[in-house]
Amino acid sequence: MDMSVKIAGVEWKNPVTVASGTFGSGEEFSEFVDLNRLGAVTTKGVANVPWPGNPTPRVAEVYGGMMNAIGLQNPGIDLFCKRDIPYLKKFDTKIIVNVCGHAPEEYLEVVERLADEPIDMMEINISCPNVNAGFLAFGQDAKHVEELTGQIKKIAKQPIIMKLTPNVTDITEIAKAAEAGGADAVSLINTLTGMKIDINRKTFAVANKTGGVSGPIVKPIAVRMVYQVAQAVNIPIIGMGGISCAEDAIEFLLAGASAVSVGTANFHDPAVTLKVINGIKAYMKKNGFETVKDMVGIVK
Repeated sequence: MDMSVKIAGVEWKNPVTVASGTFGSGEEFSEFVDLNRLGAVTTKGVANVPWPGNPTPRVAEVYGGMMNAIGLQNPGIDLFCKRDIPYLKKFDTKIIVNVCGHAPEEYLEVVERLADEPIDMMEINISCPNVNAGFLAFGQDAKHVEELTGQIKKIAKQPIIMKLTPNVTDITEIAKAAEAGGADAVSLINTLTGMKIDINRKTFAVANKTGGVSGPIVKPIAVRMVYQVAQAVNIPIIGMGGISCAEDAIEFLLAGASAVSVGTANFHDPAVTLKVINGIKAYMKKNGFETVKDMVGIVK
């Protein structure tokens, strides 16, 4: 039985990674999880310069999940390259660096900087607000997605995964735009925009007013979107959104994802990724699947 998967020419030992922003850059979880067991580690988003993030409070509990408005706080690419990449290189796992920016040139600066770093793939967070387009997220406009993907592909030396926002009318339109721009893969979903009001303080639960909702509550939406995108494009999909056990992950694979990311669940069970890997293996054995690929997208 073969657990390995190939995403855009990069071979992972199994189809499980972690969702950006829920696992630090790997080191933070290394006491709880043997990073060698993961198919890949996806880092927290990194920008061309340090970002301070949003004012606090930044996190709120919601029914069936959580809401966050961290604001992509990160130490910037210089420190990241000096500290985080060398740490991850000590492990036998693939390294996916998540990249964020407020304008195309900010993304491009990071992509260019990472071109000669020993990383395996890049995931581009296009849920960031675009300062040049009235703060609409890059990923909410198909034209912008295709343009930005094309610009990144011109200078990137590693395969590019475009991470799609679910806060759109038709996710397949955005996925097709990423594919048309030359994306090697897509990952979805990012968080759904939500709001919570503290009725006792009579104000917003997070200082940013809105936040990204994640956790089990979003999973049915995520599975539906992965299924739709799988019908619409011919590039690999990394599925995520509310995965908290192997059964959840298997739903995404059957719907058409070639690999999965575990996110919010890491916060309440730091070893959840290992349980997901073991559970997928057990399911394959029980159902007679020789390879992960044999089960991808079989539910039509």
